[in-house]
Amino acid sequence: MNLVTGATGHIGNVLVRQLLARGQAVRVLVRPSRPLTALDGLNVELAWGDVLDFDSLPRALRDVKVVYHLAARVSLASGPDPLTERVNLDGTRNLLAALQATWGKGDGGRLVYVSSIYALRAPAEGVIDETLPFDPQAARGAYDYSKAAASLAVQQAAAEGLDAVIVCPTAVIGPYDFHGSESGRGIRYAMSPGVKFYVAGAYDFVDVRDVAQGCILAAERGRRGETYILGSERLSVRTVMEMVGEETGGWRVLVRIPDWLADCVAELAPLFSERPIVTPYSLAAVRSNSRICHAKAERELGFRPRPARQAIADSVRWYQYRTETAAGRAATLVEPAF
Repeated sequence: MNLVTGATGHIGNVLVRQLLARGQAVRVLVRPSRPLTALDGLNVELAWGDVLDFDSLPRALRDVKVVYHLAARVSLASGPDPLTERVNLDGTRNLLAALQATWGKGDGGRLVYVSSIYALRAPAEGVIDETLPFDPQAARGAYDYSKAAASLAVQQAAAEGLDAVIVCPTAVIGPYDFHGSESGRGIRYAMSPGVKFYVAGAYDFVDVRDVAQGCILAAERGRRGETYILGSERLSVRTVMEMVGEETGGWRVLVRIPDWLADCVAELAPLFSERPIVTPYSLAAVRSNSRICHAKAERELGFRPRPARQAIADSVRWYQYRTETAAGRAATLVEPAF
């Protein structure tokens, strides 16, 4: 039996689909208040609970041999965010304690913890790889801090005997984005024609289906206590927008926002939007070193990510498909395969 936390999220629901396609049994830990749209029609066992509710975890872990821990709160805030820190750090600590109590220090099962590339202490120059440490003190915001601290907790548990592996995805894009991921919102913005504004910068993008596959490979082949980066291809923000435009067609003009103006927009954006895309945190991310190496995952896990262009094309197809079906029109598009 597999247990997936965060199963209704972007990576989580694709991971569930891939596990089911392999004929594996899947149990998902879900909060009673969480919409289950992403799991509609999937043959999963529901375990009602919350990583913040320790008492709900032992029941969810019964007869489980592999746990994929994806439950997390993503935040683009640069300052403190107590809820993000509680979910990402305290929730992980709760799960670790429950696993240690359930499995002990023997061969009870394996934990695959889905961390983030942002949790690693990245140098200003050079290559980002798994030799870099998780460093909460180098965090740009609450998300980085909480994921770095949680990753250290997983490493400590592994040192004490828990069979745990960590994976660090880069910027995740692709189909089955039911709740509007941060990267997906940027692609949706670029899909409509007209004048489109963008900021200077670049990042490493990876398809959600490859991340899910990487999680399964980590469970099957990963070395205990090791970390694996799951990335694909570094693209500039402008290149991403151009690729989206090539998929959607239509007239558009791309206009780069000067850095000083982007900084002003980032500071003011929270006044006009509850979930702004441009924040000091997101600007720092695309302006920072993003020369990321995933060779270790290729070498040890057999990880083979698809080109970012294909991920972008399937993202566009997915959002178009969802728009058609949400509008009640007969879908003229084929749902992208997972």
